[in-house]
Amino acid sequence: MDNKLARLFTPKRGPQPVPAPAHAEAVWAASFKWSAIAQAVIATGVILAICYFAKPVWVTLMISALIAFMLEPLVLLLTRYRTPRALASLLALLFLFGVIYAVGYFSYSRVTAFVNEVPHYASRIRSTFARFERQTKQLEQTREKMMPKDEQTAVPVKVKDTSSLFVQAFGAAKEAAMTLGFIPFIVYFMLTWHQQGWLKTVRLFPPEDRDQVRDAMAAISAMMRTFIVGNFAIGIILSVASMIVFAFVGLPYFYFLGFISGFLSLVPYLGAILAVAVPLAAGLGVLNTTEMLVIVIAVTGLHVIGLNVLYPKIIGSRLELNPLVVIAGLLVWGWMWGAMGLILAIPMMAAVKIICDHVGSLQPIGEWMGD
Repeated sequence: MDNKLARLFTPKRGPQPVPAPAHAEAVWAASFKWSAIAQAVIATGVILAICYFAKPVWVTLMISALIAFMLEPLVLLLTRYRTPRALASLLALLFLFGVIYAVGYFSYSRVTAFVNEVPHYASRIRSTFARFERQTKQLEQTREKMMPKDEQTAVPVKVKDTSSLFVQAFGAAKEAAMTLGFIPFIVYFMLTWHQQGWLKTVRLFPPEDRDQVRDAMAAISAMMRTFIVGNFAIGIILSVASMIVFAFVGLPYFYFLGFISGFLSLVPYLGAILAVAVPLAAGLGVLNTTEMLVIVIAVTGLHVIGLNVLYPKIIGSRLELNPLVVIAGLLVWGWMWGAMGLILAIPMMAAVKIICDHVGSLQPIGEWMGD
């Protein structure tokens, strides 16, 4: 009886806690890692969506940044002679306008003569394609003779609405006008606010990370200047070589077409096609087959030399991007921003790689993007 009373008034013990398994901490770390990866993927998708829907804004800012990087050495040179930063920025911007005006003034007559010849080039192109069209019609007539009438099916013809083309052209012109109108002001304020912007950007980060931020920003600045100056130098070399080849074969307006073909050759992967298409279109009806073949071989060879010899020597040491990243960047940014995306893709991908190289958790991504 006493034992029963003792058991009755003795407090019952609750369930004993089960010891956590030894691998619980590893499971938690793995789940945290996958959560961080998911957040990074979502953040990347949000950033790309913003870039896609705000294309005019971002393209304007990126072009302005390229021009500001290009003019920054001139501003620094003027400030060494006790010129105020604001005045030096204005003088650098006026110098850029003067160079553009001088190039346009001296090439105006040549451009006008070339534009006047465009209808003749168009007629030559139409006559060339007309021969192929006649041959196609002859093949079609032969097919109709050989095929019974009951097996011939009519092909529906779709009439394209020209009003949509007008709306698209007007939208593109409006977008270009807005971009050109804002660029000078943005460039000016980027140049005048350069030092303050640099310091305030560094102060956004914790003190222990500011040295890495300074190094990353300095590396991006050096990369951008190297990219701009290097592309310009390579474009000049390819243009001069193209002019010599075009003059040798007797291509009309060889100086103008050589300049265009040389700089079009800088477009990654598509440059060879674009650089060859311009002189071939101008040479239809003027040059013979051998001369046209010389142009194709010469321009293609210059494109290969430019990308495989000059580009790595002058620019490649700053970029260090593997071909897969370059192609992916061209596809993504070309799809989102069109022609400007193709121009800005490589420096933007190089800037992303530099940022990844200076952030500890992102260094594996930077190594993967490297050459």
